[in-house]
Amino acid sequence: MSLAFIFPGQGSQAIGMGQELAQAFASAREVFQEVDDALEQKLSLLMRDGPEDQLTLTENAQPALMAVSLAVMRTLEKEFGVNIGRAAFVAGHSLGEYSALAAAGAISLSDTARLLKLRGQAMQRAVPVGQGAMASLIGPKTDLALAEAAAAAGSEVGVCVVANDNNSGNVVISGEKAAVDRAIEKAKELGARAIPLNVSAPFHCPLMQPAADEMARALAEATFKAPGAPVVTNIQAQPTNDPEVLRRLLVEQVTGRVRWRESMIWMAGEGGVTRFAEAGAGKVLTGMAKRIAPDADAVSLNAPADLESFAKSL
Repeated sequence: MSLAFIFPGQGSQAIGMGQELAQAFASAREVFQEVDDALEQKLSLLMRDGPEDQLTLTENAQPALMAVSLAVMRTLEKEFGVNIGRAAFVAGHSLGEYSALAAAGAISLSDTARLLKLRGQAMQRAVPVGQGAMASLIGPKTDLALAEAAAAAGSEVGVCVVANDNNSGNVVISGEKAAVDRAIEKAKELGARAIPLNVSAPFHCPLMQPAADEMARALAEATFKAPGAPVVTNIQAQPTNDPEVLRRLLVEQVTGRVRWRESMIWMAGEGGVTRFAEAGAGKVLTGMAKRIAPDADAVSLNAPADLESFAKSL
């Protein structure tokens, strides 16, 4: 069995996430405290009690989701003896790539928390509220070619690109609102359903360049080490161990496409991965894994019982 740990992105957050882990394991509580200390913010209380509109803010959701993922990983290691060395690869969806890097020891937990706080703030600053938009194109006819055609139609009136190639039947577009609206019309003509997303900014598109510039400056000052497992990156959909390449790709990722479908296909194919374990809040990536790589096993790890049964199965 070849194992890959995968880490969720924004949208998986929910009030109460990580609380079962915190109640059951001191190692999880340590992670949440370290993140609180790094941010000089009681993020763990916000995660536990809300309000939801504050947790959903990008600058809070991003470090919070990372904290839950890292609480899972530290608990697996400290309580069950399962360390990152058991994985052939790690990968994360958008902000989840930071979780993957932290889990693999490439960036410290405190640095990762601060970088994600800044990433959320920088993305929010990059485009005034209401000027950008994102939409999910879904349905059996939806594939990358259809999404590219819809984005091309949108590009006739403004910036519009494919932001997330999640899986066949689920592709996200992003850009200026008028352009995304035009792309939605085209997608419907082509036979897809289109759902406008309730997001605060148009992520993973060229409008995020000011945020990419901010992250380039911050990442240049962060300490990177070789990860304990190769990281299959969003930008390349290929693995790398090179700290400087990982640093550069995190900058490119702010404006670039999340090539998740390709990443999963590579891991399940050339990478030989037969089991995907989603470490963190929710089960979004587990569902995607089952659609993209149906021959592989996929499990979500976010409750104490999940961790125990997973450790016993190894």
